[in-house]
Amino acid sequence: MATLTVWKFDSEGGAETAVDTLKNLVTQELIKVSDAATVTWPQGKKKPKTRQLHNLAAAGAMGGAFWGLLFGLIFFVPLLGAAIGAAVGGMSGSLADVGIDDGFINRVRDEVQPGTSALFVMSSDAVLDRVRDAFAGQSPKLIHTNLSAEQENSLREAFGED
Repeated sequence: MATLTVWKFDSEGGAETAVDTLKNLVTQELIKVSDAATVTWPQGKKKPKTRQLHNLAAAGAMGGAFWGLLFGLIFFVPLLGAAIGAAVGGMSGSLADVGIDDGFINRVRDEVQPGTSALFVMSSDAVLDRVRDAFAGQSPKLIHTNLSAEQENSLREAFGED
C-alpha cells in the first residue's frame, strides 16, 4: 500500500534539496516512489509554485489531475467562484475516503506559507533508517501521513519529532 506523506521545509529551497535526496534513495532502491510533487512558496508572492516530479514517479502514477485537484483545494479554492468551488467540493468528497479531508487541507494550508516549501510523496517499501539518515540536516517536518497512529509515531520518532 502506498503512503502519502507531506514534508514541510522552512525554506523555499528545502523541498528541492529533498527531491535530490529522494532521487538518490530511489536509485539505491531504498524507497519506491509512486508519485511526488513539490510546492515552493517564494517570499512576497501571493501563491505558491507547484511541480509534479515525473522523473521520480513509477509507471502508473496518478498524474497531474490528482496533484492539480489537491493543490487547488489546498491553495486556491478560496479564490474560486462559487460554481467552480461547488464542483471542486463535490470531487473532493471522494478524496476523504483516502485520508484527504478538510483537516488535511487546512493543516497543509496553515503550515505551507510564503518562504517555505513542501514535498508531497506517495511511497512504499522505505528502508526507514536509511531514508532518515539521508535526510539528516535537512530538518523536514512531517505535516501529514495516512499511516496508522502507531506507524506515524514510529515515523516521527525516526525523524526526531515528538
